[in-house]
Amino acid sequence: MIYPDRWAAGRALGGVLGHLRAADPLVLGLPRGGVPVAAAVRAEIGGDLDVLLVRKLGVPWQPELAMGAIGEDDVRVLNHDIMRHTGVTPEQIADIEVLERAELERRRQVLRAGQPIALEDRTVVIVDDGMATGATVAAGCAIARLHAPRRVVVAVPVSSIEALHRIQAIADEVVCPLVPRNLGGVGGAYRDFHQLTDAEVVALLRPTTVRDPDR
Repeated sequence: MIYPDRWAAGRALGGVLGHLRAADPLVLGLPRGGVPVAAAVRAEIGGDLDVLLVRKLGVPWQPELAMGAIGEDDVRVLNHDIMRHTGVTPEQIADIEVLERAELERRRQVLRAGQPIALEDRTVVIVDDGMATGATVAAGCAIARLHAPRRVVVAVPVSSIEALHRIQAIADEVVCPLVPRNLGGVGGAYRDFHQLTDAEVVALLRPTTVRDPDR
């Protein structure tokens, strides 16, 4: 299965999340790539839409490989298997974290036009465009748990087997239609996997623009 783009992936994902409509869900996209997926999911199942700010901590010499992730509320999640395999040092992790904390704060100022929507006693649906290691989604789950939601659901269009198992252990429910035997990279599941701009994400978060472009 190849998704045409992130919106189409979100529409497909929303089609298997119909059981959440009655819960008035809070759909949280992980910027940037998870936001169009989340917007399309919200268009299918209703509820509210917001962002959950996280940043991957990439291995210094292989930035696409996540050795962990950080997020709002000083959340920090490390992938110890990746750390052992790569031999990354605590000092290298600290250096990367300083840079990513700065980018996290920049995105907070750009993407948030006020206070985040409260998670307390809500059915929270954390959405990304895919999971390779699951590090950023794990950080998202950790942030959500700090705010006492009723349930934490993770929904992604594609995932590696390893990431799926990791997140199933910490979320109340995980929904993923596509779990290939060997995931070479999340982008391989999409025809259009372009790098989103801040402006594209901000536009999707405006209620008047969160709609299916084909409708």
